[in-house]
Amino acid sequence: MDAADVVVTGYRPGALDRFGLAPEALAERRPGLVVARLSAWGAYGPWGGRRGFDSLVQAATGIALLEGDEGRPGALPAQALDHGTGYLVAAGVLRALTERRRGGGTWRVEAALAQTARWLTHGTEPEAPRAGERPGRPYEPGAWLVERDAPLGRLRHALSPVSYEGGPADWARPPGRWGADEPRWTA
Repeated sequence: MDAADVVVTGYRPGALDRFGLAPEALAERRPGLVVARLSAWGAYGPWGGRRGFDSLVQAATGIALLEGDEGRPGALPAQALDHGTGYLVAAGVLRALTERRRGGGTWRVEAALAQTARWLTHGTEPEAPRAGERPGRPYEPGAWLVERDAPLGRLRHALSPVSYEGGPADWARPPGRWGADEPRWTA
């Protein structure tokens, strides 16, 4: 921990605090540290202290109902909340490291499966402003989206959140059909 640049935890908020692993305690011991916390429900709200995992969040947020049929609950074909939230944490950590390099400081990244589920089921459009509030500038994702032909048809997808000079500009290949890849270790 003395030489770490980033600490990532995947426990419910507060679960590690008694071991001296609260984000504030970590940052105090290691100034400049990036602390990332991924949890099921987030740190706020009535379920903030609960344990959880992808399938439970899918059920609680209505995804199981949307994916089910004939009165039976269903599930997304992958643990999409785990994957999506993990990518968001990775992108947040990379952004925090970039900002730390530019201006220093200690950074904190928080992500929750429940928030990813909300974005998945309701979109990322901001809620309407309340009376007296000015609306924010809408997010335009077009620069981060590309289309390509894939084994499953035309695919519109987000570019990799990681980019650097001389690095790849896109994913190595599009997703294929289930079971079509030979199992093997990549080098």
